[in-house]
Amino acid sequence: MPASTLQGSMAIDWDVAIKMDDGIELRADIFRPAAAGTYPVLLTYGPYAKGLAFQDGYPSAWQRMIMEHPDVAYGSTNQHQNWEVVDPEKWVPHGYICVRVDSRGTGRSPGYVDHFSPRETKDFYNCVEWAGVQPWSNGKVGLSGVSYYGINQWHVASMQPPHLAAMCIWEGSADWYRDMTHHGGILSTFWANWYDMQVKTVQYGLGERGPRSKVSGLLVCGDETMSDDQLAANRCSFGDEILAHPLEDEYHKVRSAQWDKINVPFLSAANWGGQGLHPRGNFEGFMRAASKDKYLEAHGLEHWTHFYTDYGRDLQKRFFDHFLKGENTWTNEPQVRLQVRHVDKFVERTEHEWPIARTQWTKFYLDAHAQTLSLEPPKTSAHMSFAALGDGLTFVSAPMGKDTEITGPLAAGLKISSSTNDADLFLVFRVFTSDMREVTFVGAIDPHTPIAQGWLRASHRKLDETLSKPWRPYHTHDVAEPLTPGSAVDVAVELWPTSIVVPAGYRIALSVRGKDYEWQKTTGARLSNFKNELRGCGPFLHDDPRDRPVAVFGGTTTLHLDPQGLNFVLLPIVP
Repeated sequence: MPASTLQGSMAIDWDVAIKMDDGIELRADIFRPAAAGTYPVLLTYGPYAKGLAFQDGYPSAWQRMIMEHPDVAYGSTNQHQNWEVVDPEKWVPHGYICVRVDSRGTGRSPGYVDHFSPRETKDFYNCVEWAGVQPWSNGKVGLSGVSYYGINQWHVASMQPPHLAAMCIWEGSADWYRDMTHHGGILSTFWANWYDMQVKTVQYGLGERGPRSKVSGLLVCGDETMSDDQLAANRCSFGDEILAHPLEDEYHKVRSAQWDKINVPFLSAANWGGQGLHPRGNFEGFMRAASKDKYLEAHGLEHWTHFYTDYGRDLQKRFFDHFLKGENTWTNEPQVRLQVRHVDKFVERTEHEWPIARTQWTKFYLDAHAQTLSLEPPKTSAHMSFAALGDGLTFVSAPMGKDTEITGPLAAGLKISSSTNDADLFLVFRVFTSDMREVTFVGAIDPHTPIAQGWLRASHRKLDETLSKPWRPYHTHDVAEPLTPGSAVDVAVELWPTSIVVPAGYRIALSVRGKDYEWQKTTGARLSNFKNELRGCGPFLHDDPRDRPVAVFGGTTTLHLDPQGLNFVLLPIVP
């Protein structure tokens, strides 16, 4: 029998076994009201180890959050705080049961680690259905969590578990290829590094070599202590598997949301500063999922922060009170709630749709003369070249004549050629003060995030004509079409959604680069759970030489800037 403890009016069942269809027993901690009755369930399933305290596993993020947002720590002992999941001390007293499941092969759950695989999604489905029929459950299961705990919500919802009643996807990507592993077809090195830093460190089987929970007394990574070879045999080679699938094939498709099958009510919360992982899936999910009751929220700051602040928790509570308890807390809720970003603050505004219907889609053209960004197309044709692995070219507008809001998805149309048979394009939409100092923001991960980013491998330029919009080109990524050296081709580039009110006198700019954006060459900024220094893109880099060999991507890229050609960035200006 699992050990149980009582903390005030909260009962805790430690390390409860949940048997899967193949016989594996996953392990869960259950936090529930001590008073008899049935209650709605908030469930999470993921790899970060239910016994690893937020403060121990992610000390730099925790300290920064509670220092800048003391409401996060207030009203709780914080001893049950875990990375990217709800604090039960702030939910159980309101009549919720919180269930935390260690995903297969991690924490105290045995098995083979294979992230976002069909096996994992089936496990998640089984956990939802298990929770829905327990004697303490009212039969309604809600899913709530950040990042990994949001990403896999899209996946399990595609399977339509009968007891799944509502989801809060907080900064959760959805498309394994486009959102996560290959930005515009270019390999993101994030996942390989993440695997080393955040999964291998809490893999089941570390046993005595791993940490012990200060609260439950249990070994965080299981009672069995394995050798390094045994541990390696029990997990996929994650980074290498991703590298081995450069196109969107079945490997990616079975790890992505199926929008037409998602019909559960959901709240999708995006982060403007999550460029590289966290905004795109939340917007796509809101636009494309089949659910009748679906809501979008977008905010700023670090990607874990607002999930825990009073603002975020109150929003989630009203949502779940309505869909899991039947209370009248969400009846007149607007479909879209935006924290519109200004250079010095966020201003909340509600909308009826996304993209915003009254958007004035406005083209700014790239002009070779003085490298400007202008509302008028260039009068003469020109071309400009840059080293294909270099800092590229930046086109800057005249000072804005009035405060100008840019909120929505962006897109660029370019005509390019390469001295080789391919080229990678890194597009950065930027804002500068009147004296040409760049405006950056605290992003989901990086403290100096640019306004918006987009990527495209030129050989992946083929568009899906059914799904593409002028403001969101959608690439098939099902075939590579090499360039003919020296011959120009048209490309459409998706830049991920953003929000910024540009003050009068400030300038906007578009950089077309051959490598990742850098705010500075060195910043000294680091987080304990990432390998690299944070220089503007956080950990979402594209620097694996196996994916970008110099022989192919180290040539010269040329922009062909013609009066009638594709040489613009399309901006969502909101009057």
